[in-house]
Amino acid sequence: MYETLLTQLEKNILTVTINRPDKLNALNKMVFQELNLVLDEIASNNDIKSAIITGAGNKAFVAGADISEFADLNKEQAMALAQRGQDTFFRIENSTKPVVAAVNGFALGGGCELAMACHFRIATDNAKFGQPEVNLGIIPGYGGTQRLTQYIGKGRTIEFLITGNMIDAPTALQFGLVNHVVPAGEVLSKAISILELVNTKAPLAVGHCITAANTVYDEKRDGFVVEITLFGESFATEDMKEGTRAFLEKRKPDFKGR
Repeated sequence: MYETLLTQLEKNILTVTINRPDKLNALNKMVFQELNLVLDEIASNNDIKSAIITGAGNKAFVAGADISEFADLNKEQAMALAQRGQDTFFRIENSTKPVVAAVNGFALGGGCELAMACHFRIATDNAKFGQPEVNLGIIPGYGGTQRLTQYIGKGRTIEFLITGNMIDAPTALQFGLVNHVVPAGEVLSKAISILELVNTKAPLAVGHCITAANTVYDEKRDGFVVEITLFGESFATEDMKEGTRAFLEKRKPDFKGR
């Protein structure tokens, strides 16, 4: 179905693998086009409750953008390229179905930015994170300067950006950039185990949690007001009635996403 992606749907979890191992899964125009098609599928397919994004092979999650595609761009073309990347990554971040990054190996440049756009990150113990764009005379363009600051703070971010240095998985865990570090080969099973638990929860409530948390960084919206609104909307769902009834009846709820 896709040229640059592999997809597998099992137990309501869609695993999306960026499949360009010969290029260390570098992001190019086709990858972005196909990621957007996958995001359409995630949003519209009721059989998909959550998703995982990972990279093919053991060397890299995504080792950056495909430099051959942008080496000769002018200012306006470069800005359009950055806008395309940001638009796609905002779609991931704002998905009301959880999207987890399973980071296996290098997550550099656009790969680090892709991982940060996901709702949380699980890394192998050999993973490396970096924004080395200054080595090319440019800066991150897919939201890296903003999300990295949100995750690890201003001082660490600026050092990270202006040195171009990489950090290893234990350091990323210490900084709060990743949620879990696991041995190589176990990153997908860890992500699946978490999402299997998430998938037992009320889907609309899960989506509301993501939306409300995202508004912390939206200067145009008051997150507390959004929380009140979504809290109220939760009470208008069948799932809320089922959840409270199941609690009182001391049984597991059967959520329908309605």
